[in-house]
Amino acid sequence: MKSRRPIPITDEKFPLFPKLIATSFGAGFLPIAPGTWGAIVGIVLWLPLYIWCPGNIAFILTIIEILFFTIAGTWASGVSEKYWGKDPVAACVDETVGQLISLLPLCGGPQVAPWWLILVSLALFRIFDIFKPLGIRKMEAFPGGWGMMADDILAAIYSAIIVEIILLLI
Repeated sequence: MKSRRPIPITDEKFPLFPKLIATSFGAGFLPIAPGTWGAIVGIVLWLPLYIWCPGNIAFILTIIEILFFTIAGTWASGVSEKYWGKDPVAACVDETVGQLISLLPLCGGPQVAPWWLILVSLALFRIFDIFKPLGIRKMEAFPGGWGMMADDILAAIYSAIIVEIILLLI
C-alpha cells in the first residue's frame, strides 16, 4: 500500500502538467481511497470507447490510451517523487493505467460484456494492487516512475486474465 504521508495541494514548485497526469486529473487529491478513484478515472476514460465503438476499435483505442498514460504516467510519477517523496499516495495514474489494462478483455469480442464485469474488473484489480501477491510487490523495486507503474501493470494483467476466464465461462 502507498504511504499515507499528506500531499500539499498547493505546491507551487510542482509544474501543473505533470501534476495533472500523475494525479489522474486530480483524482489523487481525493481524501479517501485515491488509488480507487484513479482506477475509476480509467473506467471513465474507457467507457465512451466501450459504448460507442465496435469491439476491435475499442480494443485498439484502449491500447493507445494505455500506451499514452503509461509513458506520460511513468514520466509524471517520476517527477512527483521529486516533489512528494517515494511513491506518493496522490500519484494514482498507475491505477488508471492498471484499470485500463484490466478492462481489455471486455472490449475485444463481438458481444457486449455484462456491465457487472466492469465492477468485477475494478474489484479484482484493486485486490491485486492492494495485497500485491504473486510477485507484484517485487515490481516496486524498479526506480522512480517505473516502479510505481510496474506493480499496477502486473496486478492488471492478473485481473485481466481472470476477467477473460470469466468471459469464457459465461
